[in-house]
Amino acid sequence: MREQAGFGGTELGRLVGMSPAQVTQMEAGKIGISVERLRTVAATCMCVNEPLIAALSDVITEREKPGWWEDYRGTLSSDFIDVAEFEGQARSLTTYTMAFVPGLLQTGPYAAAVFAQTFPPLPRHEIDLRTAFRMQRQRLVRSGATPYSAFIHEAALRMQFSGPAVLAEQLGALIEDSRQPTISVRVVPFDIGAMPSSSENFTYAEGPVPELDGAQVDSSLGIRIVDAPAHMAKFRSLLARFESGALSEEESRDFIGTIKKETESKRE
Repeated sequence: MREQAGFGGTELGRLVGMSPAQVTQMEAGKIGISVERLRTVAATCMCVNEPLIAALSDVITEREKPGWWEDYRGTLSSDFIDVAEFEGQARSLTTYTMAFVPGLLQTGPYAAAVFAQTFPPLPRHEIDLRTAFRMQRQRLVRSGATPYSAFIHEAALRMQFSGPAVLAEQLGALIEDSRQPTISVRVVPFDIGAMPSSSENFTYAEGPVPELDGAQVDSSLGIRIVDAPAHMAKFRSLLARFESGALSEEESRDFIGTIKKETESKRE
């Protein structure tokens, strides 16, 4: 709102009775504001986008209600808490993964095996804590409360973190999850050609209005949540390419089933 009005932080602060530091902290989400203050800022910035203002008002109201993830604050890093809160506020979620099955669809043994690969190695109690947290995150999509779409690269379906038995169980669970009406699983196979892709795993979260869409990007250094228009345009474009080039849901189930059989044969 401020940028579209052409105001700097100092100028907006002067107009609404805030210091430049308070404006910076407000915009970064470091301090909360009331719905009344929000509407004052909107009016000052000549914003007439009522759906956006209403959606932001709802965010302010909802943030006053602690989410289940708050029980883990102080025992897990802020990255884990931020991801759960990010997902919890979304109207729908779409992920793309290249190295592993998406966390929201992982089985307990598979998730534990993924965490066990962390370097330097994690202690057993930390692996168990992270796995339990991940299982709680899954309730969001398994309950059908939030529609979920997953584009999974073939490499992720073949990566073994703890032997063929764990992978076969995971692939079977993936097939079952894909049959739920609010979960879509589509495979991006090796032979699809030169489909443009992100070099990182990412999750696209649809907000109540397009201006509140966001993306969470994974990297070896932690997560990053972005919402700049240029970033969002990039991710929307990538997802459109996946939508047109990935296998259909039925084809994906068959494909996963074939890999599952190959994996099971290695156990014999």
